[in-house]
Amino acid sequence: MRWTLDTINWDAFDASKVDPGLLSAVKAAALVEFNAPDYVTYLCNVFSDRPEMKADFRLWGAEEEQHGRALAKWAKLADPSFDFDDAFARFRKMQNIEIGAVASIRGSRAGEMVARCVVESGTSSFYTAIKDATEEPCLKQVATYLAADEFAHYRLFYQTLKVFAAKEPISPVNRMKIAISRLNEADDDELAGAFYCANHSAESSIPYDRGRFANAYFREALGVYRRQHIDRVVAMVLKAGGFAPHGWLSDRLCRVVWWMWTRRLAQLNAVA
Repeated sequence: MRWTLDTINWDAFDASKVDPGLLSAVKAAALVEFNAPDYVTYLCNVFSDRPEMKADFRLWGAEEEQHGRALAKWAKLADPSFDFDDAFARFRKMQNIEIGAVASIRGSRAGEMVARCVVESGTSSFYTAIKDATEEPCLKQVATYLAADEFAHYRLFYQTLKVFAAKEPISPVNRMKIAISRLNEADDDELAGAFYCANHSAESSIPYDRGRFANAYFREALGVYRRQHIDRVVAMVLKAGGFAPHGWLSDRLCRVVWWMWTRRLAQLNAVA
């Protein structure tokens, strides 16, 4: 571990600088991060013959769980009514991770690492964006540590990708298909369910609706991003996809993605 919860200066918490919308997204992120053990089990099954990699994945999972605890502790300071344990228990019931799988659902172990790189691209940029957006001292410190961890996780998965891509070649086109497929999975029940469970108690009269709560999550999460954060995501995804992270393709793609990003955010805000 590069840090612990005791590393954070919790005494610096300033309730007057908490943004309610960002708080709702952080609560959801705490649930998703804390749910890492199932993914560790899945990856250890897929890489069952590589004990050194299984050790790396277990450390990765422990760090992800720590992210969940740190975000939950901050959320509890910001909203003392937040019941993390109850929210997480309800969120767990909504998830369906294939922990019994013995082969990658991405078709190959190299493909699995492409998908993991995509996830870490998103999380490292998200926490960097939170760090740059928030004025609350504790959240800024937590986000700084989380962003650094997630970038280190990207490096871990990218190095593993290179090892297996040499043994089971996968074309850049197929890599990008996997990357796009994983990006599209962001609209599934994981983020929507996390946002619902984190921000509505078991006694809530509001029923769960995937589309409604996915939109609610993305309205808050997308709003913290600035152009430099999008550029970083694009570069990291292109690299995992086997393309140059910088250059004419990256420049053009960054402009397109930023346009799409701002357009979607405007649409989400319009129907809020």
